[in-house]
Amino acid sequence: MMPNLDLKTLKAMMDRLGIKTNELEASKVIIELADKSLIIDAPQVLQIEAQGVTSFQISGNITEVGKKAEINEEDVKFVMEQSGIKDPELARKALEEANGDIAEAIIRLRNKG
Repeated sequence: MMPNLDLKTLKAMMDRLGIKTNELEASKVIIELADKSLIIDAPQVLQIEAQGVTSFQISGNITEVGKKAEINEEDVKFVMEQSGIKDPELARKALEEANGDIAEAIIRLRNKG
């Protein structure tokens, strides 16, 4: 059975092992992934340095948010040309619904018309 250690004792033990820790005060941590963002509110962030490598331990309330695709004017024009529609807002909406997938947006518009 492991004895109860207070934080001061634990920190001293880690220091002897060459592991440095530092608690960072943060109000929010955002991790950007390819298809979504992880937002960690009220995080507890611990910076750990050992053998020349810095890592972070993060805990808190996690919320996942899907990313919106960036829609540029060239994509809107291309979708309009390929689908035969004249309304740029309709093309933009189709691109947004398809999460920026040009082919999907064109197929959606062709199927509607």
